[in-house]
Amino acid sequence: MMIDVRYLWLRLGQAVLVLLLAFTAAFVLLSVIPGDGVTARFADPALGLSADQVAAIRAETGADEPLLTRYLITLGGFLTGNFGFSVQTGAAVSTIVAAALPSTLALAVSGFLTAVVLGVLIAVFATFGPTTGPRAWVRRVLDSVPSLFISIPVFWLGILLIQVFSFQLGLVSVVSPGPAEALVLPTLTVAVPLSAPIAQVLIRSITEVKAAGFVKVTAAKGASELWILVHAVARNALLPGLTIVGLIFGELVAGAVVTETVFGRNGIGQITAQAVTNRDNPILLAVVVLATLGYVVINLIVDLLYPVVDVRLRRGRTAASARGLRRPSQAASQAAPQTMTRQRTPDDRTKQALAASASSVGVDLDWGTDDHGTRKARP
Repeated sequence: MMIDVRYLWLRLGQAVLVLLLAFTAAFVLLSVIPGDGVTARFADPALGLSADQVAAIRAETGADEPLLTRYLITLGGFLTGNFGFSVQTGAAVSTIVAAALPSTLALAVSGFLTAVVLGVLIAVFATFGPTTGPRAWVRRVLDSVPSLFISIPVFWLGILLIQVFSFQLGLVSVVSPGPAEALVLPTLTVAVPLSAPIAQVLIRSITEVKAAGFVKVTAAKGASELWILVHAVARNALLPGLTIVGLIFGELVAGAVVTETVFGRNGIGQITAQAVTNRDNPILLAVVVLATLGYVVINLIVDLLYPVVDVRLRRGRTAASARGLRRPSQAASQAAPQTMTRQRTPDDRTKQALAASASSVGVDLDWGTDDHGTRKARP
């Protein structure tokens, strides 16, 4: 399938605009907060720096420059890959983010995939489970599980999983675990709340598709529930699921920040928490732009997948006009003579009924033709 190049460029332009707006909003908000990281870091009396030395540091870092000047300098740096330097450590922000990014990516990808699988399983068993019999309660329980999952705080869930699976059952170690073992509980902590909106949307979508006429016809022909799910329901119910998958990426970033703080993982969440404490604005700005970039990319991929999933979205404007769509005035002008003719010209059944009624009162109807060619009755 060929992707509409004009649509692709439009979506890329929108993505760039979103990134620019997110950068601008984050920069302005971080700049208008009272105080700054330079003062918090170097004006500490324990360092023994004089006021002139602190002022020299502020001048060197550009903290005293006008807001517009600092905005343009920072924007130019981001466009060239220079995110600045950390106020707290003096290291390059790009180096700090690059060191923390692999751990967060591993947690984000595993949590995202687990949330999708968990949400799909809940939706399928909640809509295709038994409605009668001793196992009917399973379907009712699964139908209410998303509401429970979405209301669980992430930090409380992480602490609960540590308490149960590590301290009580001893299944997962939290003290010097291996790379795979260290991902188990954080992945569940991220995935459980994220699976709730996916399951809710899919349950509603699958229920609507199952009530459609073509699904009932397929079931009446003797198709099994598994065949109906795979061939008739899944593809038609997938579009709302794709939409919600793109939207939950923002929650994935927030959940990763809290989860890494609870489990002490060295990732983007950990450096974000430290940057908030130390007022390290360059790191915070880089994290905001990075999270926005991930969100924009995920939603762009979802938008481009829509025509792949739904064949109806592959038709362009030319195909829409070729389906026989005509202007209302043309359709009305073409249909008007036929409509008037049908109204003026009685058919054979109507003529027989009129003739029978007239003969009952002694009148014999003789059907003739008027000057315009329309048949009419003459007594």
